[in-house]
Amino acid sequence: MFVSRVSWFGTQMVKHLTKGTLTSAPKTGNLPKVYNYFFHSLHQTFSTTTAHEEGDKEVEEISVTFVDKDEMETHIKVPIGMSMLEAAHEHDIELEGACEGSCACSTCHVIVRDMEYYNKLEHPTDEEIDMLDLAFGLTETSRLGCQMTAKPELDGICLELPSAAQNFAVDRYAKAT
Repeated sequence: MFVSRVSWFGTQMVKHLTKGTLTSAPKTGNLPKVYNYFFHSLHQTFSTTTAHEEGDKEVEEISVTFVDKDEMETHIKVPIGMSMLEAAHEHDIELEGACEGSCACSTCHVIVRDMEYYNKLEHPTDEEIDMLDLAFGLTETSRLGCQMTAKPELDGICLELPSAAQNFAVDRYAKAT
């Protein structure tokens, strides 16, 4: 990764020198500008801002904290537009999602710990409310992780994972055998 970044910077320096994009000063004055460009870009690449590059475009991220049943906190960065269920799976957080995010179960049930953040979410659909009725440990601020999408105003949200989940497909099968 580091080597590819360094070679990218070298390519950019050559492009700027050969294209004449830095020709506002005499040729001898271009070198400091190239180095400023190089180090500014290097700083952006290794800074800890809430954005990362995906291909050629920068993707904004928010901070999300997941709290498990043992009160262990996991802090992650979630790209804008990604569901909390997908983010949990990408970071190996134990949030089941048996229906793979199609709002057909309640296994990705999470509890928003702060009412202020809960009020920033879109209202749940009728389908989500129906599924939440089946969730274990339902609270006033319960939501399905598959229906919560990361957006800038949710930066800093804290989501609690219930102590158990009900997967009716598995639970009914286990009782039948």
